Amino acid sequence: MTIEEQKKSLRKQMHILRGSMDKRTKEDYDQWICDTLWELIRENEFKSVHCYLPMSTEINIFPLIDKMLAAKMTVVCPKTFPKRRLQNLILKSANQVEEGEYGTSHPANSEEFLGEYDLIIVPGLAFDNTNFRLGYGGGYYDNFLVDNPKALKVGIFYPFQKVTHVPLESHDVQLDRIICQE
Repeated sequence: MTIEEQKKSLRKQMHILRGSMDKRTKEDYDQWICDTLWELIRENEFKSVHCYLPMSTEINIFPLIDKMLAAKMTVVCPKTFPKRRLQNLILKSANQVEEGEYGTSHPANSEEFLGEYDLIIVPGLAFDNTNFRLGYGGGYYDNFLVDNPKALKVGIFYPFQKVTHVPLESHDVQLDRIICQE
């Protein structure tokens, strides 16, 4: 099986597992992730955070986003374009978003952020102990992470998304840290 086939199979498996999570278990875990990230942000006095706007069965980080906005932090979220291109937009309110490509959403009527990030919160479908992740297959985050070497890059996921080894290709980027409750 080629690396591409391994990745495709693992993506399918993880989508199924995430989709079958118990609602209460998911809500409790999502809150734990938000609390853990908030501690990390406060301990390091981060001021600018890049994060995704949750879709479908991803970890719901909206409670964290609300806390960051209330603390007057710069919260930046990606707008997805074809050909692996992201535009990073400043989020003013979690209520001011619009639908984008591939089921994503992004800040509506927002300005592009061109500064440096303290923290980048990275979603994914599978993660391993060496801090590699399996994304959705578009290469968007790998390209973005390479361009932001100073930011702390943190992957968040559910315990069942941890695998022994993520199939790797030369463009895959290693994260600085992963957060998962064992």
